[in-house]
Amino acid sequence: MRHRHARAGACAVITAVGALVLTALPGSAAAQIRADSTTPQTPHRSAAEALSVGATSDAVYRAMQRDLGLNRAQAERRLANEAEAGAVAGHLKNALGASFAGAWVRGTESGTLTVATTDTARLAAVRAAGARAVHATHSLAQLDAAKAKLDRAAQHRTAPEASSWAVDVRTNTVQLRAADPAAARTFVAASGADRSLVSVGATAERPRPLYDIRGGDAYYMGGGRCSVGFAITRGSQQGFATAGHCGRAGTSTTGYNQVAQGSFQASTFPGRDTAWVAANSNWTSTPYVKGQGGQNVRVAGSTQAAVGASICRSGSTTGWHCGTIQQHNTSVTYPQGTVSGVTRTSVCAEPGDSGGSFISGSQAQGVTSGGSGNCRSGGTTFYQPINPLLQGYGLTLKTGTSGSEDPGPSEPGGTTWAAGTVYEAGAQVTYDGITYRCLQSHQAQPGWEPANTPSLWEQV
Repeated sequence: MRHRHARAGACAVITAVGALVLTALPGSAAAQIRADSTTPQTPHRSAAEALSVGATSDAVYRAMQRDLGLNRAQAERRLANEAEAGAVAGHLKNALGASFAGAWVRGTESGTLTVATTDTARLAAVRAAGARAVHATHSLAQLDAAKAKLDRAAQHRTAPEASSWAVDVRTNTVQLRAADPAAARTFVAASGADRSLVSVGATAERPRPLYDIRGGDAYYMGGGRCSVGFAITRGSQQGFATAGHCGRAGTSTTGYNQVAQGSFQASTFPGRDTAWVAANSNWTSTPYVKGQGGQNVRVAGSTQAAVGASICRSGSTTGWHCGTIQQHNTSVTYPQGTVSGVTRTSVCAEPGDSGGSFISGSQAQGVTSGGSGNCRSGGTTFYQPINPLLQGYGLTLKTGTSGSEDPGPSEPGGTTWAAGTVYEAGAQVTYDGITYRCLQSHQAQPGWEPANTPSLWEQV
């Protein structure tokens, strides 16, 4: 059994990022908020170390400085704070149980983590863990249930034109935006969702998929152009993840250089916006995203970032642009139909950027789906989260921390945890006979064993 202890540099990282990080160490947070815990967790690496914040590319920092108005030091502190906040939010979500009502970060450097709960008796425990505590009327489970009713209704009747809906944890409502609010209210009534949980508003946005038929680089399929999302493997097969609206199963692709590349193996759109392409033997998966000027940006994992976190996008039309995560688990209606489970962001995109990479620091987040606006005046873009895509097709993200195809030493006895598996927050595994609960959604990889990553797992 391998154990990786924190390096001496960890203290410098923790000191630099301020009070949030100092109170966010998973061992101390868990010990303070879990009434049923008798053994405090032993800290290993900080969340910033575990998620390879230090490996973030210069191209990402430059894009954050341009689009978010940050200097380099602020961008570094922001990514470190967001990594630590995700770990604390995961501990608090598990500790609060049914009373959990959401979490988000805010501030120039994401220095404030806010956690909402419906139980006033738990507010002090939230504060003790280093977060700002907010009392909410509705739990996240109640809001998710209301949104699920809207999703089911969209499967049986036409959703309002140009509409989107999502759980907005900051307002403690399900926000529904539509070109025609009256039609949206009729849709809500027909869905059976509790109307007191749904906030309806007008929007001038006209979301559409972002593929392009004008030509360019990236990859091509039948006269159109899209962007590679993330390199993946499936056993010995190499390829990449991308958006479902870019092609159907069997569609052939050529690469940025117009050389035969591969073909779509599976695709879903609408409903979801997921696909993957198997490459021929001339193409090799690498743990990189193309950065500004062709620079390689290393991908180190796929831990889901929090609402309010900074995020950057790479696409073959507009290159690198950054913004923030606005809402997870969003449903958006395109002219072709409704897509559910995407994430809404403030990042801009344009036709041809579809399928491209969304990344937070060094952590893969998803593939570009669609949006509205452009990169001259600004806009809204949605991405399909990468972890459900990987899980649905049995793919493994190619990362800079991935080893060779050799699986390495066998895991200890009494272990159900497995590298390559996508774990959602709340999932339970055993490792070396000890039970752990997942704190943040991610695809497991060697070096991220539960015993070594208290920012991703807590003992039960």
